[in-house]
Amino acid sequence: MRVACPGSFDPVTLGHLNIFERSAALYDEVVVLVTYNPNKQGMFTASERVALIESVVSHLPNVTVDSWSGLLVDYTTAHDIPALVKGLRSSLDYEYELPMAQMNKRLSGVETNFLMTDPELGYISSTLCKEVAKYGGSLEGLLPEVVVAALLEKMRG
Repeated sequence: MRVACPGSFDPVTLGHLNIFERSAALYDEVVVLVTYNPNKQGMFTASERVALIESVVSHLPNVTVDSWSGLLVDYTTAHDIPALVKGLRSSLDYEYELPMAQMNKRLSGVETNFLMTDPELGYISSTLCKEVAKYGGSLEGLLPEVVVAALLEKMRG
């Protein structure tokens, strides 16, 4: 089965990577889909996020990366993707994701599968990582090294 893992991934974290790796073990093909969220101000451009994700999933032969700025169901329909995979850190994520999953199901029939985040990664969010970086805190164990370097470069620039 072919699935998509959609998200803004600004930037991609070790929590995201864990979901990608686990999805790659469960499904034949995984498309990590960088999406535009009008409620979030992005630090990295979509093409920068795609490049960063490509570099951290290069060890996963059944994972590809793409980007999309329209309705998610339009992408899944156009690319014959019957299901989505979303990681959940807490009940707050579930409350946020459930209505979107139900709307996507209603609009196109696409299913949403939820994977619970590994407990040791459950507190990591892109937003918190950017805040830690802003104030000079350690990003060790939060982001892949290539992403740490890119984030620190963005902060300096």
